Amino acid sequence: MSLAVVILAAGKGTRMKSALPKVLHEVAGKAMVQHVVDAATSLDAANTVIVYGHGADKVQATVQGEHLQWAEQSEQLGTGHAVAQAMPLVKEDVVLVLYGDVPLIRPETLRDFVQCVDDKTLALMTLTLDDPSGYGRIVRDGQNNVQRIVEQKDASEAELGIPEINTGILACSREFLADCLPKLSSNNAQGEYYLTDVIAMAVQSGLSVETLQPEFAWEVDGVNDRVQLSRLERLYQQSRAEALMRDGVTLRDPARLDIRGSVQIASDVIIDVNVVLEGDVTIEEGVTIGPNCIIRDANIGAGSVVEANSLIDGAIIGEQCTIGPYARLRPGTELANKAKIGNFVETKKSHVGEGSKVNHLTYIGDSQIGKGVNVGAGTITCNYDGANKFQTVMKDGAFIGSNSSLVAPVTIGENATVGAGSTITKDVDDNGLAVARGQQRNVSDWKRPTKKS
Repeated sequence: MSLAVVILAAGKGTRMKSALPKVLHEVAGKAMVQHVVDAATSLDAANTVIVYGHGADKVQATVQGEHLQWAEQSEQLGTGHAVAQAMPLVKEDVVLVLYGDVPLIRPETLRDFVQCVDDKTLALMTLTLDDPSGYGRIVRDGQNNVQRIVEQKDASEAELGIPEINTGILACSREFLADCLPKLSSNNAQGEYYLTDVIAMAVQSGLSVETLQPEFAWEVDGVNDRVQLSRLERLYQQSRAEALMRDGVTLRDPARLDIRGSVQIASDVIIDVNVVLEGDVTIEEGVTIGPNCIIRDANIGAGSVVEANSLIDGAIIGEQCTIGPYARLRPGTELANKAKIGNFVETKKSHVGEGSKVNHLTYIGDSQIGKGVNVGAGTITCNYDGANKFQTVMKDGAFIGSNSSLVAPVTIGENATVGAGSTITKDVDDNGLAVARGQQRNVSDWKRPTKKS
């Protein structure tokens, strides 16, 4: 059966106290509603309809995904009313209703959930809580069959004692949903059209109601304020950290790792405290990451070491490289095997060859560095003339003395040497020596200036 997903994302989120629509607040560096869209995408849904309202332009500009359609809810008159706005766009057999402020629902949970649905069965996701206050309760009959959902404000004393609550997530046939939504009434304590009322309608129509509970309670936690948002952030990070450790990764402190993207980490990797992984990150076997590092959209080869306080952004690192401490590798950086980037070195759009070393206080931009090159402390590639970028080439075995400026475009030949303190503006031949600095002049009996009295 074909599947459509309807995601309710129209609310303002008053308790967030923010100009940003609630569903765009982030968990793990990604908007809450994007988490939900990604989960829906993993189900191979033929159609995903996002019901939007507050902050429409921002929501539509932020959310990315395949087969997305948009339905406006200009007035927020309840969840039943919201789903009704989406139905004209839904032609599929089964409809799954999710929420843009419930970001951590897992795809595997949803896959099991939608499999419960057929023409005669509605699926309802529930949860059993020690304290169910504030939630709609699941009312069952003597044979434990679901009969209806009663909201907190409409519940009797006996019903308030029920520990099983409604999460809001349901799935059923499109035909049934299209038939019952126009029959909803707002005759309740909040004057809204409750989607939950379709449960009683399903029972009256002879449908069975199949319930499923998620493996983890946090999968169905919603966000109403920033306190709840921060709580979900920590729960998400904890789950990611535990999964990594089970896969053979050593985390010095699991509570001090933040993952904000898609990471692939091999076994026997060691990650110290306060490390942030963003975007698409691949870390191969035996890598060591020091404390306080940020790694973004990068590949790090086996056996490499990233020392403390380094930033790696959009870089490809070979095997057995050493980086840092306090290094910054910017987008376009590629390190061949056994290359070394030392403390207070910045690289950008450059290839550093096998076994080459850029050890201290250096800027390398728009450069091609061969094998076995040594770049001395304080060296800079002058690659920008104020309008255009130019390339610097250092061929295999070149030696660049400390405090040198290489003014691009320029090529340093194979096994060539640049004397310390030189400003190089012309190509240097293979095996040659280039020295370009002012001649030293010593003045005898020099008298230093003194302060005037």
